[in-house]
Amino acid sequence: MKYMLIMRTTDEALQAAKKVSFEEIINAMGAFNEAMINAGVLLAGDGLADAEEGAVVEFTEEEPIVTDGPYGETHELFNGFWILQVASKEEAVEWAKRVPIGPCSKVEVRRITDESDFADFSENEYIQKEKGWREELPQQW
Repeated sequence: MKYMLIMRTTDEALQAAKKVSFEEIINAMGAFNEAMINAGVLLAGDGLADAEEGAVVEFTEEEPIVTDGPYGETHELFNGFWILQVASKEEAVEWAKRVPIGPCSKVEVRRITDESDFADFSENEYIQKEKGWREELPQQW
């Protein structure tokens, strides 16, 4: 099964991280990534640039509304992710518990859907096309 570990941060966590050297953060994350690679569970992962460089496209009106970052008051920001191939949710949670992040941060664990989630729609045109697309797309990691 594939799971995504979603690193979520808060303004408080970002402030706390400023008290730690960036090299220490890189080393801790690098060692964590290396452990997952050595265990054979890491399929992909990346961090995200600061929210100031991003935008939100909101679909509350007839036309989408685009808001450039930062987004005003933030309670949590999606800050990075890993995609793991593991045997169970419990194994994914165990990896999430090892993420080297500081206080006021969270790691969300979400299963990535697969063909079995759409078995009732196996004849759907786009379900069939997706199978072909997956074969054509370059594999990451």
